[in-house]
Amino acid sequence: MNARTLLFDSPFLLGFDHTRALIDRAAKAAAESYPPYNVEQRGEAGVRISLAVAGFSPEELTVTLEGRQLTIAGKRDETNKGEQAFLHRGIASRGFIRSFVLADGLEVAEARLEHGLLHVDMMRPEQDRQVQRIPITT
Repeated sequence: MNARTLLFDSPFLLGFDHTRALIDRAAKAAAESYPPYNVEQRGEAGVRISLAVAGFSPEELTVTLEGRQLTIAGKRDETNKGEQAFLHRGIASRGFIRSFVLADGLEVAEARLEHGLLHVDMMRPEQDRQVQRIPITT
């Protein structure tokens, strides 16, 4: 049993089964190495993911958000595959799917392709902290 399992089995953490599944999914996605990417903090509330997607056109890339899972996929157009004769092929031409699990409140602001890098910018809007008093009934 690993430390994550022990942590989420605590009787003080109720309803975190979904969170455990998200962490396991994120650990699995971290094992993938293609395409290379950076994650950077941008100011107080911003985050940017940059993927090296040289050779992909905007039409071959998709960025989707389902729930809290951000998925970035690239599918190469193979129509001209037989016309090229490479003497050396060092640039990967395979498709990919890369997923990221976003924290609650993190919103995707934009996705932009620039100089072979796909930038996905996210922001966390500032929220007012509220304290809710729960009435006690007898």
